[in-house]
Amino acid sequence: MSESSKIKFFACRNSRYLAEKIAKHHGSELGNSVVLEFSDGEFQPAYDESIRGCTVFVVCSTFPPADNMMELLLMVDAAKRASAKRVVAIMPYFGWARQDRKDRPRVSIGAKLVANLLHAAGVDRIMTMDLHADQIQGFFDVPVDHLYASGVFVPYIKSLCIENLTVATPDIGGSKRANAYAQYLGAPMVICHKHRSKPNVVSEMTAIGEVKGRNVILFDDMIDTAGTITKAADMMKNMGALSVRAVVTHPVLSGPAYERIAESALDEIITTDTIPLKEGKDISKFKVLTVADIFADVVERVYNYKEISSMFIF
Repeated sequence: MSESSKIKFFACRNSRYLAEKIAKHHGSELGNSVVLEFSDGEFQPAYDESIRGCTVFVVCSTFPPADNMMELLLMVDAAKRASAKRVVAIMPYFGWARQDRKDRPRVSIGAKLVANLLHAAGVDRIMTMDLHADQIQGFFDVPVDHLYASGVFVPYIKSLCIENLTVATPDIGGSKRANAYAQYLGAPMVICHKHRSKPNVVSEMTAIGEVKGRNVILFDDMIDTAGTITKAADMMKNMGALSVRAVVTHPVLSGPAYERIAESALDEIITTDTIPLKEGKDISKFKVLTVADIFADVVERVYNYKEISSMFIF
C-alpha cells in the first residue's frame, strides 16, 4: 500500500487504551504522537511521523471532558496542517451530548457548539456510539457514523440465558432504546418515571409495569453519578424483582458513583470500554465488553466506501 493511501490511527492520551485495540483489530499499529506540556497546563500535540496524503483516524472519548475535547481539536488541526488527505474523529463517547437543546432560558446548546468546533478544526467525518440524543447527528455538516453497542450487548445477554426477563428504562427519555431491546429480546418493558429536584439529584421515582418475580435489565446510554440507576434498581428489588442488572454504554461514573453501585441492589453492570473504569475502585459488579471490533470494522467499511447498516442488530 502506498504512503498516500494509508490508514493511520492515532489517539489522544486518555483514549490510547481503546485506540490500541481498534488498531490491532484492524490489523494496523497505533501511530506515534507526542504531547508537549507547559507548566501552566497548556499542551501541544504533534505527530511523530509523516501523515501526508493519509486518511487519519484520531481516537478520543471526550471525558471528563474539557482537556480531552481540546486535545482532539488540536490533533485534528495538526493533521490538517500536516497535509492529511482526510481526518476522521472517532469519538466513542461524545461529551456535552446532554446539552442538545435549550431546556430552560439563557443556557447554551453545548452539543451544537462542540459540532461547530470540530468543523472549524477541519474534521471530515465523525464516528461515535450511542449518542444521548439521536438528533445531535444533525448538528454536524459532515457525515456522522452513529454506531450502537447493541452488537456486543445482545450476544452477552443471550449467553446469560435469563428466564422471566423484563427490559426496563430508568427514565422516559430512554424508552425508545429500551423498546428496541425489548422487541429484539421478546421481553416486556417497564418504564421508570423520575423527578429531579436539581441536576444529578433524583427526588422521586415510580415504575410503570410489572416487575415482581421478574429478572430485570435496565438499559441506558450512560451512567454518571449512578443516582438514577441505583434508585431504580433498589425500587425494583423492593417491588419483588428477582434480579436487577444494568446495561450502560458509557461508564462516566463521577462523584460517588462507584460507592453507590457497590451498595445498591444491582447484581451486575454490563458496560463498554468507551471510557475506562477508574483504578482503585470497587469494580466487582462490572462486566466490561469491548467495542474496538465494531469501530475497526466500520473504519474499514468507511475507508472502502462500503455500507455499514448491515452491521447493526437494530
